[in-house]
Amino acid sequence: MQHPTPTSQETLFLSPSDVAAMVRGQGMSATLQGMAACIEQDFLRWSHFDKSARLASHSADGVIELMPIADAGHYSFKYVNGHPKNTAQGLPTVMAFGVLADVATGMPMLLSEMTLATALRTAATSALAARALARPESRVMALIGNGAQSEFQALAFHHLLGIQEIRLYDTDAAASAKLMRNLQANPDSAGLRLRACASPLEAVRGADIVTTATADKTNAAIIRAGMLSAGTHLNAVGGDCPGKTEIHPEVLAAAKVFVEYEPQTRVEGDVQQMPPDFSVTELWQVLAGHAAGRDSAAQVTVFDSVGFALEDFSALRYLYAQARSLGLGQRLPLIPRLDDPKDLYQLVRPAFSHATGQLNASAPARPVAEPVAG
Repeated sequence: MQHPTPTSQETLFLSPSDVAAMVRGQGMSATLQGMAACIEQDFLRWSHFDKSARLASHSADGVIELMPIADAGHYSFKYVNGHPKNTAQGLPTVMAFGVLADVATGMPMLLSEMTLATALRTAATSALAARALARPESRVMALIGNGAQSEFQALAFHHLLGIQEIRLYDTDAAASAKLMRNLQANPDSAGLRLRACASPLEAVRGADIVTTATADKTNAAIIRAGMLSAGTHLNAVGGDCPGKTEIHPEVLAAAKVFVEYEPQTRVEGDVQQMPPDFSVTELWQVLAGHAAGRDSAAQVTVFDSVGFALEDFSALRYLYAQARSLGLGQRLPLIPRLDDPKDLYQLVRPAFSHATGQLNASAPARPVAEPVAG
């Protein structure tokens, strides 16, 4: 997919309903495949990006983060939060929006919801990593943590890796029941067997892949030494900020660990528990053929995934291209249109009435640009 090109003085806005319509129109499988392809393309251009760890503002209840990144043509950022107590107030744990802009002018090309898109890109990234790290014959996955991300993880592994059975566990049985309702008798999950389990150990025992996607902001050890079979691939998604972990250090010490962007993961991932010299490999190196994935069929591999801005960059350019192709979204006059680009004051300059010979301070000097239907 080619990089999108900007349209002068137009900002395309995608609402949650627009992104949902895109998924329904294309199908979940095609959407995940397309997003994974964009993410892989950008990981293979790793050196082309100006990268930094995300900026985070932590509180007792959660975290608010800003995730910027740019290449020579485009800049993007995502605003995202993580507040586990939000569901008690009727709010999602994770809420996000993102911007894609043209580097040459700074013009924002796209303003998009990223709550749904983050779930899609996270699942696509998980499956992309597992294709490179898990055993090719993997067919059974345990999914620990059955909240808002879980259906997307299940479908990504089903469609992109051929997972046929998923064993579910959550401390909240209602969350597992919700996942089963959403996926049972769903065409997107045809051929996928789901089984609720009474404990993490029951879910994990003998699984080829284990995905942990819990939400609590605690130093937990959901996966402990001795729980994983030889050759298991562990997709650790939930540990994504300081003080929040899911994997016992003994599991990490015995495994080969892969990360997205090492400077960020050292602070936020499960490897925050490990010494500074603990060896990790960035995923892009495996995808580019610069480093090996698993060394043997019996090796335990871990993808310590915290989410990185490059994945949002990929998701935003995918959304922009697909929305323009499908005619989704609306154009917003986010940036003022000026007769003279050096005269911003014209937007607030009082209008002169030729009839009265007086200034009309309540009227604008010229019509302000109005939204254009998409």
